[in-house]
Amino acid sequence: MSRVLIADDEDSMRQLVARAIAMDGHLTVTAQDGAEALEILTREEGKFDLLLTDIQMPVMDGIALALSVARDFPDLTILLMTGFADQRERASNLNALVHDVVTKPFSVADIRTAVADALAARKG
Repeated sequence: MSRVLIADDEDSMRQLVARAIAMDGHLTVTAQDGAEALEILTREEGKFDLLLTDIQMPVMDGIALALSVARDFPDLTILLMTGFADQRERASNLNALVHDVVTKPFSVADIRTAVADALAARKG
């Protein structure tokens, strides 16, 4: 069973993703922005298997969060989500740090597969 931290400023998206990946037995913790996610990671000493974060969020966006996490918790796998092509373009510069970028809107099956792939790559 893996621990997954989900950061997204849209409550409905956080809940959808949390429910979807909980179907596969993963424990989920949610944050409403990058700053809260970083606070949780710091408090829990990075003890998560995957960070699943939206790119476009207030306070601290997913790119800034990914850069901080890659620096402070280099063993944590990062999966980004976005509904914006320009944000996906920004994320392409992070290929060395980020496992993948999932494009919104996605189905429950899509996000479950993306999470499973990211977690499998981590173990491999």
